[in-house]
Amino acid sequence: MAINIVRFDDAGTPRWGLVAGSRVQTLALPADSTAQLMGDGLDTARAAAASPAPDRELAGLRLLCPVTADRQLICQGLNYASHLREIGIASGRLPYNTFFRKASSCMAPADTDVVRPPHVRLLDYEVEIGLVLRRAITGPVRITTDNLAHYVGALVLHNDVSARDVQLPQTQFYKGKSYRTFGPTGPWLTLVDAADLARLDEIELCLTVNGATRQHAFASDLSYKPAETLTELSELQDMGPGDLVVTGTPGGTAVKAPGALKMLVARLLPDAKRWQLFIRGALQDPDYLKDGDDMRAWAKTPDGQIDLGAQHNRIVPQAAS
Repeated sequence: MAINIVRFDDAGTPRWGLVAGSRVQTLALPADSTAQLMGDGLDTARAAAASPAPDRELAGLRLLCPVTADRQLICQGLNYASHLREIGIASGRLPYNTFFRKASSCMAPADTDVVRPPHVRLLDYEVEIGLVLRRAITGPVRITTDNLAHYVGALVLHNDVSARDVQLPQTQFYKGKSYRTFGPTGPWLTLVDAADLARLDEIELCLTVNGATRQHAFASDLSYKPAETLTELSELQDMGPGDLVVTGTPGGTAVKAPGALKMLVARLLPDAKRWQLFIRGALQDPDYLKDGDDMRAWAKTPDGQIDLGAQHNRIVPQAAS
């Protein structure tokens, strides 16, 4: 059974809490790192969920990012058929799984203002489902749908905010996606078991800007599923408890593929001129985020049994130093 665990500030001390309706039960667990919760803390959290005794109001808490900055943030790209089609890949699936990294320091609480650096003009959004690991992986392992819950302890909502005018012309995914506040995460961790993970395809994602729906899809649209993804990642690198793997975004982002004629002409131009024209054209697109925009996102199954919660972020300019 899925249960939701918040990380919150208690007079300067971070604590974990079990969400029980509109209230929270404080858990006697260290909350300095998500790794601590993914260890022995899982048993403590599930025991509390069996007989909750809430002691605080959820609405009165200052929620912290539930994935701590000491954890790795690993990303899948181009992993939803709808997103591939909107950027000009008609097949809806790449022949390979695409990975990149973001700085863990970009992660922020779910209600954080997203701060736009002054040189960023093409700011985009990407609602995503994240997998939080429950144990260390230090060598190649074969992960299947049958043993996935042995490795994944929680799901979490993540927004992969992206500076397209940095990411694309510079071919710098890490740089274009790692500015501080470019990774709203949470509001909570949804602890899951094998039965919950079997329902991953049923999770519905949605993101709105100023009340207008921009992204809306189900996780069934994922090209490379978690078991296949984690198996391949295990062949590349070590991972630890509490590390976050975000699984890609569906269609509806601001970035779009140019038309066929523009693509043909662009191939004949030098790189610098091509990207100059791309940025000039994109600046006319009203879908890119602007200062003052109100961005909201959520993800859950239609019956609400698995609910990753909701985010609310405002776009603000970086203050002058």
